[in-house]
Amino acid sequence: MPTPVAVLGAGSFGTCLAVLAAREHDVTIWAREPAVAAAIERERRNPRYLSEVELPDAVRATADLGEALEGRELVICAVPSHGVRAVMAEAGKRMDPESILVSTVKGIEVETGMLMHQVLEDVLDPSFHARLVVLSGPSFAREVAARQPTAVTLACREEAYAISVQTALSCPWFRCYTHDDVVGAEVGGATKNVVAIAVGMCDGLGRGLNARAGLMTRGLREITRLGEALGANPLTFLGLSGMGDLILTCTGDLSRNRQVGLELGRGRSLDEIVGGMKQVAEGVRTTYAVCALAARLGVDMPIAEAVRAVLEGDLSPEEVGQGLMTRQLRSENE
Repeated sequence: MPTPVAVLGAGSFGTCLAVLAAREHDVTIWAREPAVAAAIERERRNPRYLSEVELPDAVRATADLGEALEGRELVICAVPSHGVRAVMAEAGKRMDPESILVSTVKGIEVETGMLMHQVLEDVLDPSFHARLVVLSGPSFAREVAARQPTAVTLACREEAYAISVQTALSCPWFRCYTHDDVVGAEVGGATKNVVAIAVGMCDGLGRGLNARAGLMTRGLREITRLGEALGANPLTFLGLSGMGDLILTCTGDLSRNRQVGLELGRGRSLDEIVGGMKQVAEGVRTTYAVCALAARLGVDMPIAEAVRAVLEGDLSPEEVGQGLMTRQLRSENE
């Protein structure tokens, strides 16, 4: 049975999920800028993101948040991490009290160190908390929109709600799995962006495939340490929101975070790189949040710290690479 769906955010991922959901459901997509919403309505294409993809007639665009949410049973939040608090504080006043909320946002709030579900719980009425679902996993928006086979995970403390979203979104090219480890799904989805910058720097320096594999593996160990300190199940990081998303983001040429790392490794400045990007590379902001959170929890994350040192201009990619290779020797289990 069709479900009224609202997608908040008209970036790449919001657009691809609107297209995905519209195969069976009535969808409204909220764009912050009225000109973008008007262009989608007029041209049936998003003028800024995935502009080659035609939006189905079942997708209606608006810049009015209340209009986008009216009568919607399933709400998908696909705004950048730094915009979640403000957008969802306003959306919470207008959402149907029985709606299920899906967060696709991969980040950590820099100012507070909160994961995205914690930010949502902070601004939404407690009645919504049990129905917060996190969508994570290896999923480039362009490939989802092109109906390329994709597998993701849906995490919710009350797994029945994740199963409900699974039923609504799954199709022959978009397969959803469910589990109940919200913290693990969010830590994996956010922190892999930091590791992807490190791997990009390594590749930009031309350090080879051995180094890439080593960085990814030790990066996964750092992600797991941070997740465990926050109460996550370590097995989650062997799944789609952990290893799956890490592999894609570190090696896929569509990865914005990998591209940031590549250009840093080639000698370009961060300001120059970010200034030339049309979309947000979440890993830049997330690096600062991860390092602050790890310090507070006493979690050792040398790769994340190395990325932070490069982003802040304290060290070069060559210097942090040498530093990682000459650290005190230790057990792999550490």
